[in-house]
Amino acid sequence: MSLATTSIGSDLLGGSVDAPRLCGSQCKNCGEVYFPATAACTRCSTDDQHAFDLGGEGLLWSWTVQGFLPKTPYASGETPESFKPYGVGYVQMPCGLKVEGRLTIADPDSLAIGMPMRLVIQHFGEHDDHSVYAFAPMES
Repeated sequence: MSLATTSIGSDLLGGSVDAPRLCGSQCKNCGEVYFPATAACTRCSTDDQHAFDLGGEGLLWSWTVQGFLPKTPYASGETPESFKPYGVGYVQMPCGLKVEGRLTIADPDSLAIGMPMRLVIQHFGEHDDHSVYAFAPMES
């Protein structure tokens, strides 16, 4: 399956489902990197941006476990009875930018700051046709 057939915006991801990569932008004037991509730089106020590949791997910078069903507009299709906790974290990409995303695991004993993570595509909630990008621990 190509990324074009997922429900994730094609402006966020590149690569393939098996090897996704985050797509952002970088200011040609000052070098500031953005995810998602932006049309103008908030650092130097220019609108001279180019596409920037953030990659598909990074280091877990911080994390938590979401243990309760979020409020609207969260639309996973889950109910308070069917909700399963999930991990959320910031992953620092090689360029230094920290990207927030779901984690594929929610076990606090299996997560550690600084651990290597890789980008994956996973189903979202009760919807088989909805996908999100997430970060999974890299196998050692």
